[in-house]
Amino acid sequence: MSARIFLVAAEASGDALGADLARALKARDSAIELAGVGGKQMEAGGVPSQADISGLAVLGFVDGLLAYARVKRAVAATVEAILKAKPDVVVLIDSWGFTLRVAQGVRAAAPHIKLVKYIGPQVWATRPGRAKTLAAAVDHLICIHDFETPFYEPYGLACTVCGHPALGRFTPGDGAALRARQGFTPNEKVILVLPGSRTAEIRRIGPILWQAAELLDRDRDVRIIVVAAGSVAKQVIAQAPAAVRILDEHEKEDAFAAATVALAASGTVTTEVALQGTPLVIGYKLGWITWAIARGLLFKGKYATLMNVAADAEVAPEFIQTRFTPENVAAAAAPLLDDEDARQEQVRRQDEALAKMGRGGTPAAEIAADAVLGVLAQPRLPSAT
Repeated sequence: MSARIFLVAAEASGDALGADLARALKARDSAIELAGVGGKQMEAGGVPSQADISGLAVLGFVDGLLAYARVKRAVAATVEAILKAKPDVVVLIDSWGFTLRVAQGVRAAAPHIKLVKYIGPQVWATRPGRAKTLAAAVDHLICIHDFETPFYEPYGLACTVCGHPALGRFTPGDGAALRARQGFTPNEKVILVLPGSRTAEIRRIGPILWQAAELLDRDRDVRIIVVAAGSVAKQVIAQAPAAVRILDEHEKEDAFAAATVALAASGTVTTEVALQGTPLVIGYKLGWITWAIARGLLFKGKYATLMNVAADAEVAPEFIQTRFTPENVAAAAAPLLDDEDARQEQVRRQDEALAKMGRGGTPAAEIAADAVLGVLAQPRLPSAT
């Protein structure tokens, strides 16, 4: 009987990770049976979703409360789908709150099923106590950074470090080709705006980035472009100023490479842009209640951006909450537009940080696949039934 592996992803970034992992697992053993809960990318990778996860990309304390009933239903549907599939291993991808509840539900109903968490919570920045919670809920963690593993050692949770997933799926963009398609000259300054991939991010972060881009445009002849993530494309299109060029996701690598500077919401996309050799200015803003809780009790790290965390320095300027203003973002981006030496120096420092985030060039999905198969090979616990 072939092994059964069930993948769970609740939002776009996890969906991409799940698709990559599915392909890596099948490449190692085509007889593996895959099932899961995810989105369009996992479906394209051969893992159609067994439950509806739409609307689960919530952000912050208040948004979480408003979405509580929807999340609770999705957790129950996901646990039911897992129990029906009877997998040997469940891989829970990103999305801390959702996947933790799924893990706890599966563990209570079927403790013999092995559980793997793929991408752990940011215990170095918020709530180090989550390490203990996670260790009690799963059998193995696949994390991004070496500096995460000491948080789990006191609780005996086995960890595999995979490096940043964006490094493994890097595809060089053709910036010159995109400029030509858009009618831009090779020397024109291009500002790329990336307001996020969640509804709350577009609402809170988008207006500040657009205002910053317009401030920069007042004193310069610049072009402004945006890549609209599929899940929030309608919001982005409605929010963007009239003169902005709206680009589809399939052009994102070319757009990242074409930009002179990017103004971006903190997230996975910052690593993807940096890989294309483009300097960034980064911002983030939570709801005020969530921020008050996070600032007073939870947030412990110096930086929010993974590049900066890896470098232990503000390689890319980042502005969080009260410091995240159009004026601050524009002031940080101006030298990157006006001074080629300053631009190249930030790119150099970004490259050094990216080197610290890798794992010897092996794609994260391949390391993760080997870790999952390693857990699969471990002796199975006796079923409770």
